[in-house]
Amino acid sequence: MKINLIGTAVLVLAGLSGSARAAEIAERKTLTLDGAQRAIAAAVAQAHKNHAGGVIAVVDDGGNLMALERVDGTFAAGANISIGKARTAALFQKPTRVFEEIIAKGRTAMVALNDFTPLQGGVPITIEGQIVGAVGVSGAASAQQDEELAMTAAAAVSGAPTPVTYFDSLRVSAAFEKGAVLFSQGESYMVHASRREKPGMAEIHTKDADIVYVLDGTATLVTGGTAVNAKVTEPDELRGTEIAGGEARQLKKGDVIIVPAGVPHWFKEVSNPFLYYVVKAR
Repeated sequence: MKINLIGTAVLVLAGLSGSARAAEIAERKTLTLDGAQRAIAAAVAQAHKNHAGGVIAVVDDGGNLMALERVDGTFAAGANISIGKARTAALFQKPTRVFEEIIAKGRTAMVALNDFTPLQGGVPITIEGQIVGAVGVSGAASAQQDEELAMTAAAAVSGAPTPVTYFDSLRVSAAFEKGAVLFSQGESYMVHASRREKPGMAEIHTKDADIVYVLDGTATLVTGGTAVNAKVTEPDELRGTEIAGGEARQLKKGDVIIVPAGVPHWFKEVSNPFLYYVVKAR
């Protein structure tokens, strides 16, 4: 009987020990490089939409840099500032605006802290209640816009539902009046309200497919063939004077045509105006 009692006690103690060890191990969410790049892409797209600059930095929960991108035209010092904002938001687990406000109210001793950038524009990234990293932005049009871009980036990986985007007829008409980007979702897709009043150059988008829906007017679109005198005008974009060879199609109201990435295309002739939606898909 004593042997059985001792054996039972040993098993119970072993079980308790195992439970204690299990309690010491907790599952943690981590920010991946793909998630960091998705956050960057969302902020860059919003910066372009705002016609503003910005340097966007993403760090992990230990404040280590994972990704950084500077929008063209943004001052160079913005890189270090954005990294500082992101690290501060990650290590102190609060938006950096909180610390800027505390210091503004008189607690200036906080500025003596190491690795601390108490400037608006740093936001933690939270997934299922756990802080997995942070985003810092510097160099936008204002401190408020820095924070808004950081929030856009954080939301891109936080798992929050993507909001529905609505454009009323007045905004759509205004976009077609000048030809403009109606909506941008980073590098994933864009919607253009396009307007042409004269023929254009031969175009090649190396990464984007163009899905075209003709709203009004007529055009002759040449696809395929070879773009003459093609030159790189910006990353992943080439322009030429015309297309040699290729296939010509007459486009009219209601038509849809899909031009895959890498295929030369050229609006050789257009009515004035020629209005069409373009969805750029990557």
